[in-house]
Amino acid sequence: MKWYDIIFIIVSLIVIVLSLLQGGKSEGASGAITGGGLNVFAKTKERGSEKVVSWFTFGFAILFLFLALFIMVYTGAAASSSGSSSSGAAALALFL
Repeated sequence: MKWYDIIFIIVSLIVIVLSLLQGGKSEGASGAITGGGLNVFAKTKERGSEKVVSWFTFGFAILFLFLALFIMVYTGAAASSSGSSSSGAAALALFL
């Protein structure tokens, strides 16, 4: 396991925990079936700690995305420099 794998696992766990810390913004499936909570378009602003958790979740999700792309490119470049064909490099070529 390389250093970037460990960082990737830590960032993914942080994203999971921050997602679980966010409060529910709706009543869920039971509210949809029974018709409860029809304030879909009501203005509810996040304040205080909810806003901080929301921003941290967004930031770590962006970090997760860029870290995943970095690992894909880095491992693809390392595999292609050794002379073997890499599926990661082929996937990146299709992506671009």
